[in-house]
Amino acid sequence: MLKVDNLHVHYGVIHAIKGVSFEVNEGEIVTLIGSNGAGKTTILKAISQLLEKSDGDITFLDKSLSDYKAHDVVHIGVSHVPEGRHVFPDLTVLENLEMGAYYRKDKTKIREDLYKVFYRFPRLKERVSQIAGTLSGGEQQMLAIGRALMSHPKILLLDEPSMGLAPILVKEIFDIIKEINAAGTTILLVEQNANQALHISDKAYVLETGNITLSGPSKELLNDEKVKAAYLSA
Repeated sequence: MLKVDNLHVHYGVIHAIKGVSFEVNEGEIVTLIGSNGAGKTTILKAISQLLEKSDGDITFLDKSLSDYKAHDVVHIGVSHVPEGRHVFPDLTVLENLEMGAYYRKDKTKIREDLYKVFYRFPRLKERVSQIAGTLSGGEQQMLAIGRALMSHPKILLLDEPSMGLAPILVKEIFDIIKEINAAGTTILLVEQNANQALHISDKAYVLETGNITLSGPSKELLNDEKVKAAYLSA
């Protein structure tokens, strides 16, 4: 479904991503794990065309994403929930969700997807008229995910969805990710919470300073001594 092939990304003279290759198959949850600065967010931004790659190719459903602008990748089924949520703070919950469907014309389907978001996130329904900037961190994360789902994506890119959340909310967010995947959406997940990410994903790639150093089924990586020492010791 999604194929990243020999991806290189530079920030000026800094070679941030150094020939990374991986695949995400339809129906999977695939996770990228690694420490701060490893390049995980950079890869997601390159996929969604928010950053220009230096070399390599990224294809989605056999289409090269280089042919698309950032605002166009949504049209072909790629939706990105950025690190830090980035909801529209001065708009209401409903207005944020409607922004997620800004390019869609199928009003009946939009209404159905809105009901699905409210079913999955009942707290958003309770706060439908509330200004998004006044929501709690967990509620803003739910809103960011809900807004992305309103574009009816085939694949969802999630960047650090558990960051800054209380432990009880972290579990809730990961349960929601599993539910979204079970309902048919493929997910590429970037997470510092390696333990939780490996427990819910099918496949994982370990990223260190712009290189993939380890990959395999998530269950195997959970039992890998190097992964345990580096990411699961806490």
